[in-house]
Amino acid sequence: MRFDIMTLFPELVDSILSASIIGRARQKGIIEIHSHNIRDYSTDKHHRVDDTPYGGGMGMLMSAPPIYACWQAIIDMQLSSDRGLGRPAKRRVIYMSPRGSLLTQKKAYELTGYDNLILLCGHYEGIDERIIDEIVDEELSVGDYVLTGGELPACIVVDCVSRMIDGVLSDAECWRSESIASGLLEFPQYTRPYEFHGKAVPDVLLSGNHANIDKWRRERSIELTMKNRPELLARDVSVSGTIDKAETRCDRSANTERNIQKNPDESEQN
Repeated sequence: MRFDIMTLFPELVDSILSASIIGRARQKGIIEIHSHNIRDYSTDKHHRVDDTPYGGGMGMLMSAPPIYACWQAIIDMQLSSDRGLGRPAKRRVIYMSPRGSLLTQKKAYELTGYDNLILLCGHYEGIDERIIDEIVDEELSVGDYVLTGGELPACIVVDCVSRMIDGVLSDAECWRSESIASGLLEFPQYTRPYEFHGKAVPDVLLSGNHANIDKWRRERSIELTMKNRPELLARDVSVSGTIDKAETRCDRSANTERNIQKNPDESEQN
């Protein structure tokens, strides 16, 4: 998969997306990430990319012409690589915006079906609406809060989508068992030492009884989900109710998890 990020701060996204798992995936050629400086496409002698909004208001808006020129250059650069696919490339332009729909694990999984994601990072007070009308397929938000720009949200999208692409993680099934992906928050985990500040590892994890360990983990996942993210359970009758009923529902929860793992694109997580 190829990611193209349109930004005013390419050095920011490059530094984040060159390290750790994503950096190694780039080195292996599993994913491609290209950042594009929108200022390079400004015709202003000072490379200005913003202007005051019509109708008044606070702040400045990113102008349409340099953004459009940047997008057009990306499309033109990819024409030859598209021919190599032997079919039209599946491409999607996403504007990172707090007014967009919320990024979920389900949405991230859907995005793995594209050949190319073009991520537009806003700044200042946003961008000219005509750019959204002209080139944007979807507005996407990473949460109900406002950041100084779209660069960090764009990096989140790249990370979240990439780790579900075959070969990025050492174990292709890893992401399916993690928090949210399974439909529940992840259970508590422990490593050595056995005791830390007077707190010992739960005995069940040392028992060697994998059935009991799985049961304990399911129960803790349900409890944590009910405590921290109860809305995740609102549509799931198999794990609805109170925490003290978790044990009687753990088998049904396991079935739910297995179904989600088989059909991740049909699950809904927030």
